[in-house]
Amino acid sequence: MKGTKPRLVVDNSAMARAPGAPTWLAREAKAEWRRVIPGLVNRRIITTTDLGTLENYCVAIGQVRQIQRRLQEIGGIDLQLMRLQNQTMATARQHAAELGLTPVSRSRPTIREDGDDEDISDLDL
Repeated sequence: MKGTKPRLVVDNSAMARAPGAPTWLAREAKAEWRRVIPGLVNRRIITTTDLGTLENYCVAIGQVRQIQRRLQEIGGIDLQLMRLQNQTMATARQHAAELGLTPVSRSRPTIREDGDDEDISDLDL
C-alpha cells in the first residue's frame, strides 16, 4: 500500500539462555560479560535489543581495568589517565543502571510484556 511505513518489530522477550561474549571484546570486557550475563538472563531482564548496551558496558568496564593496570604499572600519578578512567567509569555506571546492574536500578519496578503472569491481586489494591 502506497504511503504505508513498514512496521518496526522489536523482540522484547527475555532471553532464555546466556549468549557467549562477542569475539571482538577485549579480555577484560569478556570477563565482565561472563560475570554479568548469567544474572541478567536469570532475572529475565535482558533481551536481544539490549545486547548493544551490554557490549558497551563491558567495553567500558574493560577499559577501566586496563587504565587501572596502567596506572599501577607507572607507579605515579598521571592526571590524563585518571581523567580518562573517571569518564570511563561514569559511562560504565550509566550502562550498568540501564541494564539493572546497580542496587538502585534493581530496586525500581519493572514492566514485562512477554507473558509475565504475576497476579496483581498480590498488590493489596
